[in-house]
Amino acid sequence: MNAASIQTAAVLGAGTMGHGIAQVLAMAGITTRLFDIAGEVVEAGIGKVAANLDKGVARGKVTEEDATAAKARLSGGTDLEAAIQGVDLVVEAVPERMDLKQSLFRQLGDALGPEVLLATNTSSLPITAIASAAKHPERVTGMHFFNPVHIMKLVEVVRTATSSDEAVETSMELARRMGKEPILVKDSPGFASSRLGLVIGLEAIRMLESGVASAEDIDKAMTLGYGFPMGPLKLTDLVGLDVRLSIAEYLSQEVGEHFTPPALLSEMVARGELGKKSGKGFYDWNA
Repeated sequence: MNAASIQTAAVLGAGTMGHGIAQVLAMAGITTRLFDIAGEVVEAGIGKVAANLDKGVARGKVTEEDATAAKARLSGGTDLEAAIQGVDLVVEAVPERMDLKQSLFRQLGDALGPEVLLATNTSSLPITAIASAAKHPERVTGMHFFNPVHIMKLVEVVRTATSSDEAVETSMELARRMGKEPILVKDSPGFASSRLGLVIGLEAIRMLESGVASAEDIDKAMTLGYGFPMGPLKLTDLVGLDVRLSIAEYLSQEVGEHFTPPALLSEMVARGELGKKSGKGFYDWNA
């Protein structure tokens, strides 16, 4: 198992992260199949990849030839068995539910040999627990990408209690092959990025909740004062308030009460204000 030998991959889950991961795999020269249980989600994901590539060409970031080749390497469907047939790599990017992820890894373990690298894109769930459902947990790692995947350089490669050295090194090499900068972290609640980023994001929500400043000005404090590429509230809108709430609830139990979700976050999620994907969060995305 090594990154250079990976020729065919399946990405399970065609949502925000899944279609982005599929794009960077296809751009790295890997034949990629995008799977989701909903056909319309697959079609939307393929469409967004095409739009991203076209935008890259228009901006001079991607050549016409590379964009055309990447589109040709990408296909999608709703048949899991067909998606994973003959693959060298599977990246799981389904919703953050342990039962769902374990069920998938159980199926993958039954269907695929020990030479296939299995990676999960979870941003907070314990990967050792996910890997325990696989027949060969030593071939499972975390590969935590960041949104938007085709732009963000960081990939957290997470070593579980059972990950082999070969699987970890292949994951690191694969991230570099995709033009990313990997960091290696051990399987612990929130890893490195989610844990640090969430502290800032939750405090920004508490500041907004108590009227310290507007969402725009809180974000400006971090972009102009600390050089953040994006403010914590706008980033929360991009990630999804429901995703941030789920991670906060988990980390508050595993790490400490300073991750307890602010009431405002819970209230906004209950109202369906989930950020960019719903059209409204801390910002109005329909404007």
